[in-house]
Amino acid sequence: MTDSPVTTKPITIDEFEAFLALPENQDRRFELIHGEIVEKKMPGYLHQLISKLLFLLLHNFAEAHDLGEVMYEVRYRANPDDIENDRIPDISFTVKARIPAVTAGAVMQIPDLCVEIQSPNDYPKQMRDKANYYLENGARQVWLIYTRKPLIEVMYPDGQSDFYYPGDTLTGGDLLSGFEVALETIFKVRD
Repeated sequence: MTDSPVTTKPITIDEFEAFLALPENQDRRFELIHGEIVEKKMPGYLHQLISKLLFLLLHNFAEAHDLGEVMYEVRYRANPDDIENDRIPDISFTVKARIPAVTAGAVMQIPDLCVEIQSPNDYPKQMRDKANYYLENGARQVWLIYTRKPLIEVMYPDGQSDFYYPGDTLTGGDLLSGFEVALETIFKVRD
């Protein structure tokens, strides 16, 4: 979810990490987006219902098929040289062969799948900008869950997108082969 900028001049990852360590920031969530600190506001109820459902579906599928790790709100950086970005997708999936070693701080690679769920203050352009960052830095798919429409956009590194509407079934493609969920299942929490 995209929220309010906290800084007005670009900062580096070292400055960002010092900012995160401040006592007043311990219970808050921030991202570094192109050198700008952006606070992630507490998600709303609808966002959390969809997030919980998708996390459980993806986690159970990945576990049952020994495919990799599904995570919830983990910090990622493209690599140690990317000193202007530290991102937190709502949900992420990393294939088994790419699961990183457990370390403190941000994971130094972008996951294979990033999921972003629209919050009331998110706009499609902001969500697509975030998706493009993930795709340009190693993600194989990004799922953008638009809660206002309802609609799911699946973006790929080649610039193509697939759109899923009510009545459609979202699939995991070659990344999560065999994964399927009806959009009615995802968006039933809206009613």
